[in-house]
Amino acid sequence: MLRDRSALLGLSILTVVTIAALGAGLIAPYDPTELDATANLAPPSSDHWLGTDNLGRDLFSRLLHGARWTLGAAGLAAAGIVVLGVTIGIVAGYFGGLIDDLLMRLVDVLLAFPSMILALAIVGMLGPSLTNVLIGMVAVWWVDYARVVRGLTLKVVQNDYVLSAHCCGCGSGRMILRHVLPNVIPSVIVLATLELGALMLAISGLSFLGLGAQPPTPEWGTMLSDGRLFFLNAPQLMMYPGIAITLVVMGSNLLGDGLRDALDPRQQIR
Repeated sequence: MLRDRSALLGLSILTVVTIAALGAGLIAPYDPTELDATANLAPPSSDHWLGTDNLGRDLFSRLLHGARWTLGAAGLAAAGIVVLGVTIGIVAGYFGGLIDDLLMRLVDVLLAFPSMILALAIVGMLGPSLTNVLIGMVAVWWVDYARVVRGLTLKVVQNDYVLSAHCCGCGSGRMILRHVLPNVIPSVIVLATLELGALMLAISGLSFLGLGAQPPTPEWGTMLSDGRLFFLNAPQLMMYPGIAITLVVMGSNLLGDGLRDALDPRQQIR
């Protein structure tokens, strides 16, 4: 992967944004929620590098703290989705039978509806908040992981070393942790990296609609929503968070493509 310039570019983008998010409290020159009525919609200057919004809040500080909220929400949602999807996929593929049939029918039912529509319905019932958005995303996005992991598990359990472990008296828990899980993790990492950008877009989109993070939280989707009323007079209010989301999504996709090529032995040139 180190020879793939696109993957390195994606990794560099995600690394820079992650460092900015972690160090937002030290890097940001102002509090992201601090109001200044005398500097409404101020242009870029030495005091405000990217200008201010309609309430006089520093845009650069809000972007830095917004990275913490947006990346943190996407990371938490991705972690929950991976844990739930991998667990259900391994259980279905390893034990088979009635358990497999029941879990896969549940997957089929969820796949029959658009993921965003189901997430919108869940958030609508629970109420607008970033926590409820994460619950809605985890509740509907795990199905793809479960299907992929189930297929990989079915292949792994047919290998000779798994049969030998069964003959040696290896229990189901040890079998899953020692032999099945390590063989499915690389594919899960690639899938999670590729879908991180889509997940971030979904979370920001729900926040833009007013269902996610609520003002004055400096989340990128919320910043887009706050700036849409001033798009003609101050397009930078939407341009800056839009560029930030685009860069992170692009970096995630580039890194995912590089990981897929690096971890897929069929892509290796002898």
